[in-house]
Amino acid sequence: MALLVNGEQIEDSEIRKEAERLRPDYVKAFGDMNPEEREAQLLDWSKENIIERVLLQQEARNIKPQTPQEHLDTILANLKKNCMDTQELYKDFEVEDDDNLKQAVDLIIRTEKMFEKLLENIPKPSNAAIRQYYEKNKEQFNSGEQIRVAHIVKHVDWQTDETEAYQAIKQAHNELKNGATFEDLVDKYSDCTDQNSDLGNISRGQMAEEFDDIVFNLSSGEVSDIFRTRFGFHIAKVYGRYQVTVPGFEQVKDRIAEKIYEQMRVNAIHDFIDQLKNKAKIKEISADSLNVPKKQA
Repeated sequence: MALLVNGEQIEDSEIRKEAERLRPDYVKAFGDMNPEEREAQLLDWSKENIIERVLLQQEARNIKPQTPQEHLDTILANLKKNCMDTQELYKDFEVEDDDNLKQAVDLIIRTEKMFEKLLENIPKPSNAAIRQYYEKNKEQFNSGEQIRVAHIVKHVDWQTDETEAYQAIKQAHNELKNGATFEDLVDKYSDCTDQNSDLGNISRGQMAEEFDDIVFNLSSGEVSDIFRTRFGFHIAKVYGRYQVTVPGFEQVKDRIAEKIYEQMRVNAIHDFIDQLKNKAKIKEISADSLNVPKKQA
């Protein structure tokens, strides 16, 4: 079955492609589910991912003004400069030629502008909200061992695919091996550059399990190899290891504020997507029974 999302046709093959992208992590998380039920749920979630992605792309196309052609030409030249094979570049962006590649880049830029506007007026959490979170969640800060860790991260998401993210983190890793400092590469490569991507002191369980499995086995001062989590590719550095009990409020208030603020941003995006879905015209239909515009690049 194909999907029509505001008149835009989405092939069943795209939903199944998304399912295959999600499958490794999905099977790991739901390994004890009945296989038939698990497969049905995976396809449902994949369909929802595709719908949300298309709705966001449709909304982003309304962002004005269009990116100046000279800017797109510069970006295209830089992409080709950093890619040995133009056909591989086209494959990474799922396009066929330079014109479609520039359209894809323009859409990414417009999407970024859309989210910037959506999130620009979100207030920082109040001191009262930060204190309340601390009092209710002290146990999550209670650990016999903490490490101070920073990371270079390339996210894998609807904007950046697996190949593109890996190529970027691989380049950072190569520069590390050739003598560049971890700290210098944070600003150059990481998708998270606040405070040099310093995550502060963390305890087991605060981060993704696959992140903990790597960083808690590093020595102080040691830098990891490239590793994958559900969020993307990472290179981590441990700056110190500590034996602690429950830290005081002043020690963790900045981290709590960032956590609350990030959740507010996530909630705003989810609410925005829900609004798009509520006003959208979405239906399933046999793909060979009509001829409508297919999903745009």
